[in-house]
Amino acid sequence: MRARTSLIFTGSAILLCAAALCTATAAGAAVFDPFYAGNFNLTDIGSVPAVPTRYGGLTFKAGDPNTLLIGGGANGSTGAIYQIGVTRDANGHVSGFSGNATQLSTAAFGSGGIDGGLAYGPNGVLFFASYPDNHIGQIKLGSATPDKSTDAGTLGVTSSVGAIQFVPTSGGFASPGHLKIASYSGSTWYDTTVTPDANGTYTIAPAGPALNIGGGPEGFVFIPAGQTLFPTNSVLVTEYGGARVVSYELDANSDPIIASRRTFITGLNGAEGAAIDPVTGDFLFSTFGGSNSVLVVGGFPEPSLAGIALVGMTALATLRRRASRSAR
Repeated sequence: MRARTSLIFTGSAILLCAAALCTATAAGAAVFDPFYAGNFNLTDIGSVPAVPTRYGGLTFKAGDPNTLLIGGGANGSTGAIYQIGVTRDANGHVSGFSGNATQLSTAAFGSGGIDGGLAYGPNGVLFFASYPDNHIGQIKLGSATPDKSTDAGTLGVTSSVGAIQFVPTSGGFASPGHLKIASYSGSTWYDTTVTPDANGTYTIAPAGPALNIGGGPEGFVFIPAGQTLFPTNSVLVTEYGGARVVSYELDANSDPIIASRRTFITGLNGAEGAAIDPVTGDFLFSTFGGSNSVLVVGGFPEPSLAGIALVGMTALATLRRRASRSAR
């Protein structure tokens, strides 16, 4: 198990923060960078009932925007993906959880298990990053165990992988559908593609040259141009090693432009997986260790981000319905 360290603002540091900049949470004293302060808000909705700590990545279930998937028992042989219903406030924002989580699938290989990366790929196949064995797993719709495992080292990814995400196929992003991989240990970012194999899963191509982004990345989400304070296509990256979330503008291949790096939130204990709420466009992330909780960042204009997420989820729901009909 890796030894992880994080920064937490406590004591006088909290007292010195202006109310508009600081939000005390179970995950630490989270501080929006002055550039973003006043436009965004952060809510800690707490731990997920019946999900074992430490938390891994998270995403919303394909075709069901009111069910959250999240990794539990992360980084170990008991790693698994759990599902739980979410509750929403009067404006549709996620405000808590409904009932207890149940296990969707195991997500471990040997001594390694799910880390910060959890994302749907083509045809509803669920991809996840596994640490410290440096693998990427794939789970087909309806499976309770991984259907495929790829050693990311054979792709050229520095051990061990932490985060994965697919470039959205809507929203005007370059290289739509490409798989982006980030190594936690190497703090490096990679670009690759996937192609169907003969088993309903995917072959991952060798990854492109490493781009050093620093911070021990564990999750990331893509932000389309035109959102508040995001004039160009961008990415938000959760950095476990840096105890923060940072933003980057994207280049012509949807990779981070290093010179554009800007702090989004600091003072986070164990920033981990990342996801976009398909209903509101809010940015959600989990924490590994410490509070083991889920946090919600609001303030993004709803139509664009939510629309991007819903396009993918609607397509996946259609695929699920077709699969159900063919099985009858």
